[in-house]
Amino acid sequence: MTATQAGHPDKAHGRFAALLVGSIGVVYGDIGTSPLYAFREALRPFAHDGVHENEVIGLISLMIWTLTVIVTLKYVLFLLRADNDGEGGTLSLLALLMKKAQGSIALLFLAGLTGAALFIGDAMITPALSVLSAVEGLKLVTPALSDYVLPISVTILAALFLVQSRGTEAVSKFFGPITLVWFVAMALGGIAHISDDFSILNAFNPLYALDFITHAGFVGLVVLGAVFLTVTGAEALYADLGHFGRTPIQTAWFLVVFPALALNYLGQGALVLTHPTAIEDPFFLMFPEWALLPIVILATLATIIASQAVITGAFSLARQAIHLGFLPRLEIRFTSQTTTGQIYVPSVNSLLFMGVLTLVIIFGSSEALATAYGISVTGAMVVTTLLAFPFLTWVWGWSMIFALSVLLPLFVLECIFLAANLLKVHDGGYVPIMIAGTIMLMMWTWQKGTRLVKEKIGRNDMSLEAFIRLVERKSEHAPADVPGTAVFLASVPDKAPAVLLHNLKHNHVLHAQNIVLHVRTRRVPFVPETDRIELTRLSDRFSKLTVNFGFMDEQNVSQAFAMCRKAGLKFEIMSTSFFVGRRKLVSDPDTGLPGWQDRLFIAMSHAAIDPSDYFSLPPNRVVEIGEQVLV
Repeated sequence: MTATQAGHPDKAHGRFAALLVGSIGVVYGDIGTSPLYAFREALRPFAHDGVHENEVIGLISLMIWTLTVIVTLKYVLFLLRADNDGEGGTLSLLALLMKKAQGSIALLFLAGLTGAALFIGDAMITPALSVLSAVEGLKLVTPALSDYVLPISVTILAALFLVQSRGTEAVSKFFGPITLVWFVAMALGGIAHISDDFSILNAFNPLYALDFITHAGFVGLVVLGAVFLTVTGAEALYADLGHFGRTPIQTAWFLVVFPALALNYLGQGALVLTHPTAIEDPFFLMFPEWALLPIVILATLATIIASQAVITGAFSLARQAIHLGFLPRLEIRFTSQTTTGQIYVPSVNSLLFMGVLTLVIIFGSSEALATAYGISVTGAMVVTTLLAFPFLTWVWGWSMIFALSVLLPLFVLECIFLAANLLKVHDGGYVPIMIAGTIMLMMWTWQKGTRLVKEKIGRNDMSLEAFIRLVERKSEHAPADVPGTAVFLASVPDKAPAVLLHNLKHNHVLHAQNIVLHVRTRRVPFVPETDRIELTRLSDRFSKLTVNFGFMDEQNVSQAFAMCRKAGLKFEIMSTSFFVGRRKLVSDPDTGLPGWQDRLFIAMSHAAIDPSDYFSLPPNRVVEIGEQVLV
């Protein structure tokens, strides 16, 4: 709590309440819609010959204990503390580990890329499945609406992606209270039916879950894939840590979300035990006929919110990937003046929308799409558990034996769930694998291509000190002196930037004051302003300026320049020119990348925004000098 907040406890409490309600809407929107389809899909393998009491109780027990072990223990109590200066998510954890890596960089890199790619796949499938499953409730209101399920779903999804530019804060203010009502309605629906058969309360005994697994055989493994649908959204919970903070997220889980989910699953189980025909759609059949339409509307709103959880997580992940060098510099819009974690990435929003729309049209129903779900979620969870091991040993200093004893049971459990979901590859499970594979290929290509470009440009590099000695030597070929300040962007701080060499080669001039500017992204989320700039005077006419940002910071160089005056750098912005290099990439099949990867890398480079826009340079003070690079 800041000093200001301490002096105004009511304001601090109000802020916490807003974050609490907002986290219910955004962070838990996804996991909060799992009751719509999870129990129904888990019952499906038994539908042909009816279900027995022990099977229903065993299934509900599995669901409650899966929520307890994976969400409560792993994510809410453990991973929310495994943050990188307040930021969560796979890439945030990867950045922290790579700072402390003791070898195995390649393995860490591969694991991080895999987890990030699987999460993007999850961000495409979740909105499609959630919205379809809610809108399909209209079939129970009146069968005449069956033909309108698909167009209504597409319209809702289009509206959701259109409002993303308003920002997470604006969206969560609207969605949070609605989701709170949704959790209350789910809890009341469950409470109303638990009395149908009190034997369902035996589900709190984990022995029923173990008994179900040991006696169900191969069918039990298939069912596990559906049971895992109860924890969809847990990775988004971790990725959204920076949006709301650990305490509001934890409080929301224990106070509202977990009790509501447990009560609803218990109610669904008791309903099926008493009325076996309810296996068709146990969630909606929990409610009386008069309440069906309001619940369908509320469920639709809740699934829109569920989609919001993974969308905001995808925006955070994309920004981290850009600053860590896994993606080109895409446009990032900051949607809050007080919270830097709340952003909007237009290109990622468009990519997700096209992917979601394609999935809805191809699969057409939540039942068909449910078979494609689970692989991306379980895969991402396994990756996070793997990354948690070096975190415990390198960051928290745990012994390897103690870390293994804690993580191995969880890892084995998640691998069993992953194996269960892999059984559905031929029924649509290939979709998240294809999506994740494509995203991984793009990230790997960009990282490989940018490294190749740096190597090719570096062959002609000259050290900055040698360059200064050369140009300041008095001779008849010395460049002409011109007044003002020139700022040259450099990718390598100790080398003379190519744009400086090109300016000297073609224009034959040297400014009175020259600043070599290097923007460095550290592997921490935020860099305090006291550490923002490093200014080194190299000679009377040359200075080296390094501007430090975190991978979650807005990389605004103009604001950083304002700090330079305090550091003793004198310049007039109206007589300062910023020289930026613009590279045209040309495919060269004989060297560098393979032909197909050349084309992919060049296409990705076209998606990058202008460096002057990305770094917020003064628009009327920028000079661009181009060069061609063979890749």
